[in-house]
Amino acid sequence: MGLGLPMVPPTVTVHLGTPKTSARNVTVPFKDYIKNVTSSEIYPTWPESALRANIYCIVSFTLNRLYTEHYRVQGYPFDITSSTSYDQAFIDGRDIFSNISALVDEMFNDYIVRRGHVEPMFAQYCNGTTATCKGLSQWGSYYLANQGFTPYRILQYYYGNDIDIVFNAPQGVIRPSYPDRLLRRGDVGEEVRTLQIMLRRIARSYPAIPLATVNTGVFDGETDAAVRGFQRTFGLTVDGIVGQITWNRVVSIFNAVKRLAELDSEGITLAEATPLYQSPLRQGDMGFEVRALQQYLTFISRFHPSMSPLESDGVFGPLTTLEVRRFQEIYGLQVDGVMGRYTWNRIFSVYNELFAKLPPDTAREVFSGYALSPGDTGEKVRLLQTMLAALASRIPGLPVPTPDGVYGPATQSAVTAFQRYAQLPISGDVGILTWNAVVELYNEFYTARYAEG
Repeated sequence: MGLGLPMVPPTVTVHLGTPKTSARNVTVPFKDYIKNVTSSEIYPTWPESALRANIYCIVSFTLNRLYTEHYRVQGYPFDITSSTSYDQAFIDGRDIFSNISALVDEMFNDYIVRRGHVEPMFAQYCNGTTATCKGLSQWGSYYLANQGFTPYRILQYYYGNDIDIVFNAPQGVIRPSYPDRLLRRGDVGEEVRTLQIMLRRIARSYPAIPLATVNTGVFDGETDAAVRGFQRTFGLTVDGIVGQITWNRVVSIFNAVKRLAELDSEGITLAEATPLYQSPLRQGDMGFEVRALQQYLTFISRFHPSMSPLESDGVFGPLTTLEVRRFQEIYGLQVDGVMGRYTWNRIFSVYNELFAKLPPDTAREVFSGYALSPGDTGEKVRLLQTMLAALASRIPGLPVPTPDGVYGPATQSAVTAFQRYAQLPISGDVGILTWNAVVELYNEFYTARYAEG
């Protein structure tokens, strides 16, 4: 699920045994799973306060497993097991108690959080007689309820006073956090930002790993070095490319160093969980991200007669919606005209595939598909420097970078000055908007010079 805000899924896939056994997997509706576990773990005749306190724990425990992708990132094709040595009791096909069913219908999307955290708390619990633990005692909750404790006071008794209950959490399909595409130097997006956050926290516990850039969402040289350091530390292929194996290992180690499956979890903060990039985009939205989308679609339209170029005005209007729908139809996506995660990732991959097919002379002026950032080298950097140097005579205060093909501090200073002049987001990185604006003004500059000459 990544570092976003938790959601309650429609279903849960349960492994009917311990993780490594070859037992059967069953997929059941989320509410039915909570009803089954509650009916298997506690007695329906207990006081309602005890029942409610235990349901909060069961929902929180389950959502923690889903939020952290605990089993999925280990390569297992399930979300949770039926083994009480690892998870919670689930008995496939068992009867459900009617009063428990009614309570779960009311409470299935309410869960416990540690104050200041967004992830569902790993609400460890045990029966309190044959097994004891640091979390809630089920029989203890029964005795506390008989003494008049409310569900919240029962939870505070076992988990401390710094807990809150999230009520009516949003429901929706939980997508795997892996972006379904390789991430590498030059990539931009929310998944890159998530990667940077995870790598920086891991580096605090593993000092041999260099620190990634601070949450910019641009896969720059520092992020590349951090990925390679991580891969080297954990015995993976050291190539700086984040495929599913590297991604899953990053998530797994991040969960471990954060202790997200422990009562004393370091936790996920709201700042970590809040997206840097607006997603999804849909009709009515405006801004730089819409302009970037329009430029990506316009480029792709060169290769598809059924698509049309768009004006890059930053307004997600009916024409932009139409082109998004046409793109989704061509590439077998859900045709809804909304720029969600899968449509964004498909646009990035298609753009890069089509860019690679361009003749060399044409490709020189087209955005490469990967952002240029400090530390980069090569002909694209040299071309950028050449264009910025030419524009310096027309743009007051624009530094003149040396066209040496190295994206150093002087080039970064020129880029930020240009972004300020062109009223673009000031990042020091060159994405599609900055690149196209530089090319457009450079071409105008040479057209004007030719006319003057």
